Amino acid sequence: MFAVEVRDHIMIAHSFRGAVFGPAQALHGATFVVDVCFIADTLDANGIVIDIGKAHDALKAVLGPLNYKNLDEVPAFKGQNTTTEFLTKHIFDTLAAAARADQLGRGGRELKAIRVTISESHVARAWYEANLW
Repeated sequence: MFAVEVRDHIMIAHSFRGAVFGPAQALHGATFVVDVCFIADTLDANGIVIDIGKAHDALKAVLGPLNYKNLDEVPAFKGQNTTTEFLTKHIFDTLAAAARADQLGRGGRELKAIRVTISESHVARAWYEANLW
């Protein structure tokens, strides 16, 4: 398998509901580094997995509406604990839709999977990976 990753980051604020979160129940800020890995069984006719520029633009488009926001106030997240794990799936779903719509510079059927990793610090990260088809 072949893979290409792109990276960006967001700065957000949020809070959590539930005693399991301890002090994170209070409003707090975070800077998340977001890595997205596009996976294919083969290279395309140009010898690439994906158009890196289009992949990076797609990631920026997903992250832009979240950057410098209080996620507790984002209508799409109403009632959700916006955990790192939750956010990996949100980002995956949006990028998977773009890939399936052939918006990433390569036919979506030629891509196998996408993995989204969010590093919330130098000691903790979460990821979500799934096949596109």
